[in-house]
Amino acid sequence: MVTLKSAREIEAMRRSGTITSQVLTELMKSAHAGMSTAELDTLAERGIRDRGGVPTFKGYNGFPGSICASVNEEVVHGIPGSRVLNDGDLLSIDIGTTLDGYVSDSAVTIPIGNITQNARRLLEVTQECLTVGIAQMRRGNHVGDIGAAVAAHAEKHGYGVVRELVGHGVGRAMHEEPQVPNYGEPGTGMELRPGLVLALEPMITQASPQIRILSDGWTVVTADGKLAAHFEHTIALTEDGPKILTLRKHAEDPATERYRPTEEAIA
Repeated sequence: MVTLKSAREIEAMRRSGTITSQVLTELMKSAHAGMSTAELDTLAERGIRDRGGVPTFKGYNGFPGSICASVNEEVVHGIPGSRVLNDGDLLSIDIGTTLDGYVSDSAVTIPIGNITQNARRLLEVTQECLTVGIAQMRRGNHVGDIGAAVAAHAEKHGYGVVRELVGHGVGRAMHEEPQVPNYGEPGTGMELRPGLVLALEPMITQASPQIRILSDGWTVVTADGKLAAHFEHTIALTEDGPKILTLRKHAEDPATERYRPTEEAIA
């Protein structure tokens, strides 16, 4: 069942989103070659709890971390641990905060040190996919409009769109209805109405969109071993249009700086 949120609930989610965005910004600044993903996880949990929140991911269906830390060919759900980041890696950090019973969810893929031009272009296009998806969150549009815009933009640049994993509604639970695929047909699916809060999260691959799950039961990787990128925001559709509840400050968002003016216009 889809639950529309009141203005009060959206404000509560915005406060949760502020914690998520602040902690994610700190992780983006802290991540460097020679650091383990477990160290980032420790920083994330401390940052969330020090601000009065609870790490949403920790213990979720048995997941052991406060963040998902996915490297290179890992699309999503990487378990933080002893893996050490190397120069040239792509690191996807997915993070959620629960505050006063409301959840916010956000993700970003960042470069570690010096990355290839091909890797940088994948980051840029995936961030653009999120931006064009958010732009479709307008009263009277449909869920299919979001996915169609995301897929068209990714595929125009020759990238793959993961189809087995989707965005979702968010509120008192991390995963609520509706599901929001990163592909679709314009004008199809649920009609978008004020009060709807969605976590949009394009998961884009360098080549084939095919994926597989590793033996840990969590980590999703590209089947061909090529790179993947993942960006996510929690967005509320209000009477005035979409509002990004996990928006990071422009100056603190080096991985997505090039596209921040577009997001600010949407917000």
